Order: sequence, then structure tokens, then C-alpha cells
Amino acid sequence: MTTRNWYLKTLSMSVLLASLSICSAFAAESSTKVWRFGLEEIEGSVQDIYAQAFKRKVEDKSKGEVLVDIYSYGMLGESEDLTNLTANGTLQLTHASVGILGAYIPEMQVFTIPYLYSNNDAHTKDVLATNPTIYEIVGNALIDKDLRLMTLYLEGDMVWSTNKPIRKPTDFNEFSMRVMNSSLVIKTFELLGATPVPMPYSQVYGALQARIVSGQTNPVFSIEEMKFYEVTEYLIWAGQQKFTTSVLANQAWYLSLSPAHKRMLNETIEELTPYIFEQQTALNSAQLAAIKKSKPSMGIIKLTKREQAAFKAASAPVRLQYIENTGPTGQRLLDALEVALAPSK
Repeated sequence: MTTRNWYLKTLSMSVLLASLSICSAFAAESSTKVWRFGLEEIEGSVQDIYAQAFKRKVEDKSKGEVLVDIYSYGMLGESEDLTNLTANGTLQLTHASVGILGAYIPEMQVFTIPYLYSNNDAHTKDVLATNPTIYEIVGNALIDKDLRLMTLYLEGDMVWSTNKPIRKPTDFNEFSMRVMNSSLVIKTFELLGATPVPMPYSQVYGALQARIVSGQTNPVFSIEEMKFYEVTEYLIWAGQQKFTTSVLANQAWYLSLSPAHKRMLNETIEELTPYIFEQQTALNSAQLAAIKKSKPSMGIIKLTKREQAAFKAASAPVRLQYIENTGPTGQRLLDALEVALAPSK
């Protein structure tokens, strides 16, 4: 980013933040409450679908007492900015991917451990939304950061989009993979044999186009909407991970809500769990079809169980790294999730 572009971005964010403060002042003088909701993704994404449904439900249930303002990706900066803005109360709600949030709460990186999740996505959905150990350990840690964990949900399989086929760990030799800035994700791709390159989401397309990196990993809907498929040649389902995001609230704001508004918020979050599961499944399917139509030459690779087993074995030390980073509480969370996510017999 040039100095001029950085200045313009900083200036536009400053103006927007100032306008948010003015809006807050006006809202404080009226009976209408404004709930500001930040997104890590662009309009039309899974997070946008979630936020738009949240807005409809809250505004309808409150009969105009509450208005929800949605801020799409880039309007208020990168993912880390949104978390900070929610912690300081500028935003009331935000999405925060578990990898990014792991920089604040090391235990949160449990959700980035390779091959942790069940193949039964419907079961995983229920575990993420209701498992008491998650909301005790991660929830309490977030409260210490002035944040409240409202829910967790899936956004789809993490798919590798690459410039060459990857079927075994040695295929990652001399291969640079863009990753989110998460220590455990970085460690995972190092163990798999790749060279991980952390960089902001907004820079990925240009880095792929310029061959600064050779691949990246995201859900299919993201690969389509950000046009990553235009600058890579293969989509690879390795079964390694599923993209998981959280919905966070400012803790002080949540505690300040009236009993009626608190009940409305909690009910709405609960109602959206099955809705967003269906929506993300449909969106990923539709966007895969769109990629195939737009680029018929795109290679589609789904690793066999034997091929996945080689990557699972190579990445196994990540579990030990996670426990070393988080201690007994991380161990307890990992143990609870492995039991909860185990296939039913």
C-alpha cells in the first residue's frame, strides 16, 4: 500500500468513526437504539447473509426500537480492527474468525487444529452452538477482553486453491501458501511442507496474480466472490479444516441491555443457527457451480481417505503445539471437543 493510499484509507476510517460517534450521540437522545454490526466479508457473503437476517429479525421484533447498521469488509479496516472496535464499544457486534481471534485468546485456536471436526457438519453445527465447555473456557477468556461470545458457526470446507495439484505432503515442497495470521495455522502448513505467508485478506488476489504466493485456502464462496479462482488452477478438498467464525458482542453493552432486548438478542442468535447452516451450504454449492461455469478448465481434486491420512499424520504435532501454548485449559477444551465431535456409534 502506498503512503497516499494508506493516508486516504486512514482518513476515510477516521471520518467514518467520527460519524459513528455523532450517530451514537443522536441515538442516545432518542428512543431508538442503533446496534452496529461489523463483518469480515463483503456483501453477499455468508457473514452478510447472517447479518442481514439478524437485522430483519431484530428490527421486526423490536417494532422499530432497535435499528441494525451493518458494516461490510473494508469499511472499518481488517478483521483485527473489527475486534478492537467491538472491544472498545464503537461496534456492538462483529464477526471474528477463530484463527484471527486466536491472537487474543490462544484457546480459540483449537478450532484451527487439522482434522478435528466430524464429517457430519450438522452435528458439528450443534456442538459449536451449544457445547458448554466452549462457552465456559473461551467465553470467560473473551470477557476478560471486554468481549462476549454469542455463537460460533461453520462457513464451509477450507479449500486449497493452488497453481499446481497437491495430493501428498511432498507436493508442498517450494510452495508458498497464503494463510491468515494465526500461529497454529502457520505451524500447520510448515508441518505439511509448505512455506506459509501470512497476509491480509484484501491482498491475496494481487499476491496470487503476481506469483508472490502459489496458493491460498478459504471456503468456496470466498474463492468465488474474491475471484481467487481466476489466478489459481486447482481447487483441492483436503478435509483439513472447516472455516469457523464467531459472533462477538461488546461485553459492557450486552450487560447494559434491558431484559427484553437481551432476550430478543439471545433468541435471534439461537434462531439463526439452523438458518445460516442451510444458507452457507447452499451458497458454497452455488458458487462452486459458478466457478465451474466461469472457468471450465479449473481442476477439481478431492483427496481420498488414504491421501488425507498422510496430511493428517504430517500435521499431528499441531495438537502438541496447541497444548503447549494453552496449558491445562486448552487441553480440557480439546478433550471435550474430541469427545463431542466423535462419530456416533
